[in-house]
Amino acid sequence: MSINKWAPAFSAIFAILACITALDAYMVPWPLLLVGLGFVHGIAVPVRDHASLGMLIAGAALFPAIADNFDAVPMVGMYLNEWVDAFAIAMAGYVVASLIHEVRARVFSD
Repeated sequence: MSINKWAPAFSAIFAILACITALDAYMVPWPLLLVGLGFVHGIAVPVRDHASLGMLIAGAALFPAIADNFDAVPMVGMYLNEWVDAFAIAMAGYVVASLIHEVRARVFSD
């Protein structure tokens, strides 16, 4: 099983765990774990297509703003909003690692 399969799956699971308020008593740094997982995924498998990288940048930036509309959904909207926000944190780590790889490739190209 490659990192392309398990990193997004673990990001989704960690985002769900970050939304569970009972785990806040353990003071788990969920944003740090999510960014770290996304960063490791981005370092291992960077995005090479510029259109895909642009889509990921826009998604990581705009998903939390779009998810704010989930608050209108009764009962589960608040949890959906938190989950999308947490998943966007993992996406941001992936995007930062891919951007670092892109800048490094441009600076050190022949």
